[in-house]
Amino acid sequence: MRGIGLGLGLLLLTTGTAHAAELTVSAAASLLDAFREIGAAYEKANPGTQVHLNTAASGVLLQQIRNGAPVDVFASADEFTMDEAARASLIDASQRHVFARNTLVVVVPINASASPSRLQALAGTDVERIAVGNPQSVPAGRYAKAALEAAGLWQPLSPKLITTQNVRQALDYVARGEVDAGFVYGSDASTFKQRVRTAFTVPLPQPVNYPIAPVARSANASQAAAFVTFVRSADAQEILRRYGFSAADAR
Repeated sequence: MRGIGLGLGLLLLTTGTAHAAELTVSAAASLLDAFREIGAAYEKANPGTQVHLNTAASGVLLQQIRNGAPVDVFASADEFTMDEAARASLIDASQRHVFARNTLVVVVPINASASPSRLQALAGTDVERIAVGNPQSVPAGRYAKAALEAAGLWQPLSPKLITTQNVRQALDYVARGEVDAGFVYGSDASTFKQRVRTAFTVPLPQPVNYPIAPVARSANASQAAAFVTFVRSADAQEILRRYGFSAADAR
């Protein structure tokens, strides 16, 4: 009887472990707060599942996946980076979806005396340092560069630009008063509204779309697909809305 009891205990332990799953989600830095809450909500809805969140600039995350990092889901802050992932067959393109939208804004420290109202005002003498994500790897920096180039300001403003590793670093620089202005997402500005002030929304030719997809080499394909579906659910969309994101067109 003792042997049977021990065998049954081991069987139950093994069965319980089989249902547990660990999911690694690589998400753009601007998604940190929202995805932290979404991950917790997913874990609650799927007992036994653990969501590990890895955040950085979208380009950095893509490089990690390209180099074989064990990632299950990829969420980027732009379609360009996700297109790169698709061209390299790093994602399951059939399950790729745009799940949220954002805006690009210029923010200044909360106690700043100057508050530029348009891109051209950044050339003024009262703005000496401007934080912007590295356009090579940070989507927010890429959007900012395109907007400044369209306005003929990228080269004139280059001496003032302080490049950052991700959009959250640009936000931190502004919040600490280390720069006079910074290009960040509207969602970032809304979460730091006690420390930064939105000066204006940057005009862009296209919306800031956030796509998500399971990683092709995921060892947890079913859970990865389920997480992507959950991010598009009403509950997760409400979380995103509270963090300053807007709903995307169904696609």
